[in-house]
Amino acid sequence: MRKIISLAPGRTCLFGDHQDYLGLPVIACAIDRDIKLTATQNTTNVFKLNMVDINEVRIIDINETFPNLKPRDYFASSLRVLRRHGCIPTLGYDITVTGNIPINSGTSSSSALLIAWINFLITAFGVDDEITPEFIAQMGYVSEVLEHGEPGGMMDHYSISMGNIVHINTNEPFRCSIIGTDLKGLIIGVSGVPKETIGLIGELKNNALLAIDIVKQNHKDFDLNATENEDLKKYCNFLPDRLIPYFEAAIKNHQYTKLALKEFQKPTLDLKKIGELMNGHHAVLRDLLKITVPKIDAMIRAALNSGAYGAKIVGSGGGGCIVVIADPKNQERVVQSILEAGAKEAYAVGIDSGARIL
Repeated sequence: MRKIISLAPGRTCLFGDHQDYLGLPVIACAIDRDIKLTATQNTTNVFKLNMVDINEVRIIDINETFPNLKPRDYFASSLRVLRRHGCIPTLGYDITVTGNIPINSGTSSSSALLIAWINFLITAFGVDDEITPEFIAQMGYVSEVLEHGEPGGMMDHYSISMGNIVHINTNEPFRCSIIGTDLKGLIIGVSGVPKETIGLIGELKNNALLAIDIVKQNHKDFDLNATENEDLKKYCNFLPDRLIPYFEAAIKNHQYTKLALKEFQKPTLDLKKIGELMNGHHAVLRDLLKITVPKIDAMIRAALNSGAYGAKIVGSGGGGCIVVIADPKNQERVVQSILEAGAKEAYAVGIDSGARIL
């Protein structure tokens, strides 16, 4: 009986939260926490998915085409998408799903599961296309976002599939480039407060896009990617007060991402400088987009007070986790301070090489 083991890491966003759905760049990295699918061929016509960590079992007929999708059923949507690319299941598998990525915490456990599932299906049944990390990422994005009409972007899928530290230009022409393979002093702190994804992203995205559209109507030559902080006053004059924070956040976050890219392109990383930029980025997320909660704020204060260079909330917000950059020699102290501030978990992480078949 054929056996396939598919592994996909979690990810953290270093710079560019709430930017990819605006066509702005993102810097993210895969972390060495993962979801693993262990699939053994069976003699039935079903996929039997045993999701050990959440004590759930899912049975999927290999011939099911899913003309109608249930919300957030990514197992189904990816099967539907892959069929369009020549991936036709012909036999069943017993699949055990395990992982150590915290669930609903902003480190992309759901996208990692989706990418691991897609990689398994492609390995087991093939596709008509060339199989590359970029292709797997695109299949994940289409399956999760486009098929379900969700408001998210493509950062998760590309950072998980490509691995390492990536700069993702989400505007045309789209490019995803590896800009690093290692980042010392990285820490994840899990608040234990469930993040709010679909509704919060939808609200922030709609308000940002509305603000951008109003500016475009009044400035025909407006280019979001070329706008600098000093241009804010000129453009904000045309916006109602309630939309100004969303427009200002888009511009300021973009500046922090551009400055961070310059740091990552240097031969030697300056962790203090990266931390300073991370703090500025978080201030925008906290004060303009208002996506933090008290426990997240307390964890970040504790990390900085214990000597961390920088810290920020990760992902959609409303809870979830933080990412911290610190002197590697001081990681243990910073981790302990985050735990003492009420975090459910806190631990050092390394950079992962990306989704793969073992």
